[in-house]
Amino acid sequence: MGDVGIVKTQYHTFASPPHEFVLECGEKLGPITVAYETYGRLNSSGDNAILILHALTGSAHAAGWHRADERKPGWWDPMVGPGRPLDTDRYFVICSNVLGSCYGTTGPSSPNPSTGKPYGLDFPVITVRDMVRVQRVLLEELGVKRLVTAIGGSLGGMQALEWGVLYPELLSSLIVIAAPGRTSAMNIAFNTVQREAIYMDPAWRGGDYYGTPGPERGLALARMIGTITYKSDESWSFKFGRVMNGQPEDFFRLESRFEVENYLYYQGRKLVERFDANCYLYLTKAMDLHDVGRGFSSYEEALSRIICPCLVIGISSDILYPPYQVKEIAEIINKTGGRAIYKELVSPYGHDAFLIEFTKLGMMVAEFLKEMGP
Repeated sequence: MGDVGIVKTQYHTFASPPHEFVLECGEKLGPITVAYETYGRLNSSGDNAILILHALTGSAHAAGWHRADERKPGWWDPMVGPGRPLDTDRYFVICSNVLGSCYGTTGPSSPNPSTGKPYGLDFPVITVRDMVRVQRVLLEELGVKRLVTAIGGSLGGMQALEWGVLYPELLSSLIVIAAPGRTSAMNIAFNTVQREAIYMDPAWRGGDYYGTPGPERGLALARMIGTITYKSDESWSFKFGRVMNGQPEDFFRLESRFEVENYLYYQGRKLVERFDANCYLYLTKAMDLHDVGRGFSSYEEALSRIICPCLVIGISSDILYPPYQVKEIAEIINKTGGRAIYKELVSPYGHDAFLIEFTKLGMMVAEFLKEMGP
């Protein structure tokens, strides 16, 4: 079995210089601290590593199977571990928290070294490409020479694509799940309304709310809006239908709620308890700016840089990133001389299926990695 031990979140700070990053926006940021977890053991060649890339409000804690009695479950537990699709008996699995988040990696809620106070809106605008460049330095520090694959869903899938475009020579394969190569106008519209919910909360205070409860109602509303896009009509109907909470005499009360309303309020409260509003603003903005073609002569030229075999997975009921947006990636890669396989995860759960349908998704991933060989 792989040497896993008790896995804890670790932190690495890139000294400044030499790692004062010049971000895509032109501003400098540093030093940068990255929170990450690893599972399994890196081989002597440094080429058995898999990089997991998380979604919007995810963290480095992808797996918690190693000590379930002491560690909370990871967000991708069924996918990572001995004998699982990302098999830690074979692979050295890494998951790092993205730049701009609030789970240990430098972001708007981190102390600004020039003031000692949280950055707030003094934090520079970041991109998915910036996140990937930071991950590249982390892998160098860990001794990783080559990745077996980079894999992620949603924002994680956007990062995986940027890995393929920026560092094609470092990848043996690529797995993109429920993510587009460029964010559509509809997605930008969804994110804009979520950010506006935070801006309109008086407790946001222009981003300078640290030391106070902060914009709890605004962040909760943003999450409620986002949650609607993560599901499908079928899943909403199946789970809640038109069931109403309360007694029959409450039916005509304005404050009475359907169960689906209670669920949305619950999701909003949950996020407020664990996430920072400014980080939510910056990360959704990074998703809006996502376009792997930026800086290249065309979208097609950027995707033509992906030279490793790719597995591209769409979700049949996804309204956030519909299957056609995901399938387009595979079609362009194949058209421009690469090799991409498109598979569709048939599920009623909408965008969230990559965090629910572990049996179906795991089979797709395991089969693809097996075909890639050792």
